[in-house]
Amino acid sequence: MQNPFVPLIFEVFITSSGPPDPLTNSVRKTGRHARGKSKETANVVAGWIIVGNRVPEGIRYGKVSSTTITLYNKCAHPVWPGIQPSAGKPLLARGGFKLPPNKAYSLHVPPLWSGRFWGRHGCSFDASGRGRCATGDCGGSLNCNGIGGTPPATLAEITLGNEQDFYDVSLVDGYNLAVSITPFKGSGKCSYAGCVRDLNMMCPVGLQVRSKDNRRVVACKSACFAFNSPRYCCTGNFGTPQACKPTAYSRIFKAACPKAYSYAYDDPTSIATCTRGNYLVTFCQHR
Repeated sequence: MQNPFVPLIFEVFITSSGPPDPLTNSVRKTGRHARGKSKETANVVAGWIIVGNRVPEGIRYGKVSSTTITLYNKCAHPVWPGIQPSAGKPLLARGGFKLPPNKAYSLHVPPLWSGRFWGRHGCSFDASGRGRCATGDCGGSLNCNGIGGTPPATLAEITLGNEQDFYDVSLVDGYNLAVSITPFKGSGKCSYAGCVRDLNMMCPVGLQVRSKDNRRVVACKSACFAFNSPRYCCTGNFGTPQACKPTAYSRIFKAACPKAYSYAYDDPTSIATCTRGNYLVTFCQHR
């Protein structure tokens, strides 16, 4: 039996540069991809093609099948995914690894698992796995081993339930990379969640994290992380949905990424649901 906590690597290419359609789980055809061989037979799942292998269906845990969560790097540069399980849940793939461009890792996740995924970039590690990342660093280690990423980092959060799964893309800890979650092979609404705009290009000056040479913005802080104010962090007198309202900063995030959580008490419709789905988490799926 395949070890459920070891990632499987696949060659992947996308049929289009467009984001997945949240209703059909297919990629909208744009440009030259809308013509020619669009009817060509291929193993297409949620708008993406697995070359040389099929998408794993999951393995069995007693009478319950596992869920497959596939991490796909659509960036032009390597991404080092970080994985942090919720308390009491098993660690997957030692919490982190390197994912080259245009590659995907598939993880078999046990029932009722919950946790978060994020992308680290600008990383450098020595042979022992020690080093650092420009954004999303987890204690200077290649394998995060349960340690969360240093904000700002875009989060993909998934909670698997008995009857219904919950998932969202969150900007509450800020933004570093575009991230999306696309469900497939589930039932129910199973809508798309994500932030596929490059928020670094529109980040307010007060929230910017700049590269060492100061030439570009590499991440965008949340207002909470930048200013540590109860108003922005929804704490203290602002610790209820009624008291903690959207701010000018969270509105920038929400306008750019309506399918993502922009602050702690954002619209609850930012949480998506699906019954017994599998999930594709994509990094750098820019519009």
